[in-house]
Amino acid sequence: MEKNLFDQLSHKYDTKERFELAKIIQNEIRPDIVEHTNKSLLDYGCGTGLVSLDFSKEVKSLILADASSEMLQLTKQKIEQLGLTNATTVQLDLIEKDTDIKVDTIITSLVLLHVPDTSLLLEKLYASLNEGGQLIIVDFDLNEKINDPRVHNGFDQEKLTTLLEQTGFNKISSNNFHSGKNLFMKQDATLFKAVAYK
Repeated sequence: MEKNLFDQLSHKYDTKERFELAKIIQNEIRPDIVEHTNKSLLDYGCGTGLVSLDFSKEVKSLILADASSEMLQLTKQKIEQLGLTNATTVQLDLIEKDTDIKVDTIITSLVLLHVPDTSLLLEKLYASLNEGGQLIIVDFDLNEKINDPRVHNGFDQEKLTTLLEQTGFNKISSNNFHSGKNLFMKQDATLFKAVAYK
């Protein structure tokens, strides 16, 4: 992930549009997180915690991980302001190094598009899940109008499913859940959710 870019963006990251998009994503993945009161949740690539902080009351423990220290600084402030006792932050870039973190559920929301080696990240996320654990991916559908060397131009859900299977995941499902104007690099785009189990 582009740490320096996200460090620079951190203090102007929480825009009205991002808040609104985070709410749409939360509403889509919330049914996958109900009955998690005894489970641990990792938000990998958490940014400022817009998506996952709201789930803190629904899980036993919440780990918010990001490669950007500046993003995590803002996330820590939010945790303190909200008085959350079961949420912690970790600076982590799984492409650069391994971790011994093990959790029941991992959310990765609009993160894969920033990671050049998708296969490697999926392998690292798989290793961080407990047996029977669940990975929830939210990202953009493949969009041929996007052409930027810094990001993938979205993902073909069938190819991603194959990649997840090759990594060892099973019970994989995916669906589109939101389309919007200027969502992705100033282009109209569609979001999908993929859920897979270890």
